Amino acid sequence: MYAILDIETTGGQFNEEGITEIAIYRFDGHEVVDQFISLVNPEIPIQPFVVKLTGINNAMLRSAPKFFEVAKRIIEITQDCIIVAHNALFDYRILRTEFRRLGYTFEAQTLCTVELAQKLIPEQPSYSLGKLVRALGIPMADRHRASGDALATVKLFKMLLDKDVEKTILTELVKSEVVKGIAPRLNDIVESLPSKTGIYYIHREDGKIIYIGKSNNIRKRVNQHFTGQTAKCKKIQHEAFTVTFELTGSELIALLKETEEIKVNKPIYNRAQKKTILPWALYNETNASGYECLKLQKADGRKKEITSYASLQEGRNAFFRISSEYGLCQKLNGLYESDQECFQYKIKECDGACVGKVPVSEYNLRVQSFIDKHLFDHKSMMMLIDRGRNINERSAVLIENGIYKGYAFYDLNYQIHNINILKNILVSMPNNRDARHIIQRYIQKSRTLKIVNF
Repeated sequence: MYAILDIETTGGQFNEEGITEIAIYRFDGHEVVDQFISLVNPEIPIQPFVVKLTGINNAMLRSAPKFFEVAKRIIEITQDCIIVAHNALFDYRILRTEFRRLGYTFEAQTLCTVELAQKLIPEQPSYSLGKLVRALGIPMADRHRASGDALATVKLFKMLLDKDVEKTILTELVKSEVVKGIAPRLNDIVESLPSKTGIYYIHREDGKIIYIGKSNNIRKRVNQHFTGQTAKCKKIQHEAFTVTFELTGSELIALLKETEEIKVNKPIYNRAQKKTILPWALYNETNASGYECLKLQKADGRKKEITSYASLQEGRNAFFRISSEYGLCQKLNGLYESDQECFQYKIKECDGACVGKVPVSEYNLRVQSFIDKHLFDHKSMMMLIDRGRNINERSAVLIENGIYKGYAFYDLNYQIHNINILKNILVSMPNNRDARHIIQRYIQKSRTLKIVNF
């Protein structure tokens, strides 16, 4: 016996969707013997693009039954059935999620008509439901409504059953859990995680940390590990026992903590992140005429760098933006290898520092302005203010004489004006090249970061 279903949802973040409509046809292999079709009040708003796609809007669902009111009927009509759906991974996950919210574990074997069609009708240009049934001459009405899509899936499934004469493929594709889905024990872990910014730690049963990561949505990112099909993801799925986390609110602090804690804990599945290679760096030099010139060169540990880059192309792209924004001469900054006349000067984008038409003091102020605003001011103390872990909190990263000292969180109602207070609550962190690079990149890209100089 089969329960062929289709579900329409509100859309939204993974595992946070709600059902808006459900249609189930109980099929004995020959004909439909029972059916259930209903709108469902998801108690959350529908995403605008979903309204446009399905035609189901919030007003239509106000008087519709809530999921707990139809749950018993769903259990009855699916009892002792294999769940069949076009992309069973999605519909089965949504159904299990709704039941889990009620404290009930819904389990069934599943069969995906996408996979079955790929085996039995190979070389089709598309396996989307609409295009596939059109190619097979199957009539379809009410596309993107649960009843229309489910009924089309019934007709498709009946045709596929007829094609699988020996039933060998059908047996192979029936699953106790959808292969690309998520195991119940892992799903319970995901459900316990927040959809917020921070660091997460994946532990095996003996408590050993096997992976450390950061994300602006911890739940979503961990779920990607638990549903991924790469060799590393499968190893993590096999060994994961629990996941702990630490909220930071600030992506900057999450990045800094991630890189440092990977170095300290050396998780076995973070191998690619143990060492950051930044072979190109930006240096500040003074030429014979007294002009300060920014030079993009191979990193040299004996020299004090301003910032660093993972590749020459990344450095050059950033360098051209810097030159344009601050009115710096590309020729003086070494972007031309020869001593040819400055192209910028020819097209009037350079005001002539390369030919001595700009006073040395004026030009050098531009270079220092770039260094002071976008990078570390080596002669002062800086505090980088960012989001906190909640709406009433802010985070602060302290830079002293160009050295990263650590971070702190403070209450929004208790503004920090005294640097000594900040130092008292600071979580000290080691300063290294990776940390400097992370801070520099974040300063350049962030629109919410506030920089306070002392």
